Amino acid sequence: MWQQLDQPQYFYVLLLIPALVLLFLWNAFWKKRKQKEFADAPILALLSPEKSVFKPFLKLIVISLGILGVTLALVNPKIGTKIETVKRQGVDIVFAIDVSKSMLAEDVAPNRLEKAKQIVTQVINGLGSDRIGIVAYAGSAFPVLPITTDYSVAKMYLQNMNTDMVSSQGTAFDDAIKISSDFFDDPETSKMIIMLSDGEDHGEGFEEVVAQAKESGVKIITVGLGTEKGGPIPIRYNGTIQSYKKDQEGETVLTKLVPETLKTIAEQGNGGYVYGGATKDVVEFVKNGLDNLEKKDFESQEIAEFESQFQWFLFFGVLFLVLDAFLLERKTSWVTKLNLFNEKKNDKNS
Repeated sequence: MWQQLDQPQYFYVLLLIPALVLLFLWNAFWKKRKQKEFADAPILALLSPEKSVFKPFLKLIVISLGILGVTLALVNPKIGTKIETVKRQGVDIVFAIDVSKSMLAEDVAPNRLEKAKQIVTQVINGLGSDRIGIVAYAGSAFPVLPITTDYSVAKMYLQNMNTDMVSSQGTAFDDAIKISSDFFDDPETSKMIIMLSDGEDHGEGFEEVVAQAKESGVKIITVGLGTEKGGPIPIRYNGTIQSYKKDQEGETVLTKLVPETLKTIAEQGNGGYVYGGATKDVVEFVKNGLDNLEKKDFESQEIAEFESQFQWFLFFGVLFLVLDAFLLERKTSWVTKLNLFNEKKNDKNS
């Protein structure tokens, strides 16, 4: 039988029990000392004939059981009642993200790079059990995150991407496609590269690596970011725009979306091109592309269905706490008649 604990941190509540025991012992010791100062034991027995020696201990046991029951209810033990074998299916996806300086242009809000991050995040949110990786590129490319199913880690790496990650400027599509293709470690898995870029200042010679990727079964989707009207590249200091990038003649540089190369790569890569102005449209486009790919079984897992058992512990915990409230420290008549604790002997002696 499979078992698990939902909130194990609540076990710390059990520290109340030894604290109560210590308090009880200290109180008993203090009472005994004070009683000795007041009178001898035989006289005390005459003055308080209904006082029970056993009841205080019983109340301590009952309240401890009540705390134990409530604590276990908070921890919420679960028991697996059914075990199923579940197969994980999906495809391998690598996001290749342009981090060149031109991606800082704000012709799309908040800027092209942040828009790319938003798009990738929303695509990841819509995935099931697909594996993903991340590549950054400008004048060269380098791996950011290898293939993984840990989407939370992927989002963390994604949010840390910036234009200072690659020193050389430009848009090396060939290098980005080559490194992205190297991520795919399973020849039987369906593969997709999603490239996000403004398409500007690209190099030549990407046709060969696109053909190699296609031959390996890799589909390439390209996403165009920016506007054809373009915008300047801000230079920031402490988050504030100080100026804009200028050319050698001192003129402000305008960077524009150049979709032609992106469309060519998508066409040769047996994928498709989509403009990245509306995140929803890109997510839908990618979803349609993934739906057309064959899903491969990555691995099989045995999953147990767990049912909460807190209600039983809560019932008994509350029952003991209520019982403690009704328990008095004086002798119970029927227990006294049974003389289980030899209390009558003490009365006779007195």
